[in-house]
Amino acid sequence: MKRTQIQLTERQYKMLKDISARKNISVAGVIRECVNYYSASKCLVSDEEKYKKAINLIGKFKSGEKDISIKHDKYLAEDFKK
Repeated sequence: MKRTQIQLTERQYKMLKDISARKNISVAGVIRECVNYYSASKCLVSDEEKYKKAINLIGKFKSGEKDISIKHDKYLAEDFKK
């Protein structure tokens, strides 16, 4: 492991201490979990990987509607209003 030093706001530090106490792990352990979570998030996934995942979803879900391919914009607009 590499040793590093960071600066946190009082609020950030308190939040880490609270999480640390609840999970019964060190503050460093909480920070490592956060880094792992962040690195696995979508922000670091390449556009190519996002495209592959999207393509793999095609046909895996059913809406019950028979005209989704024709009226997809209408359905999306309705959902975004909610």
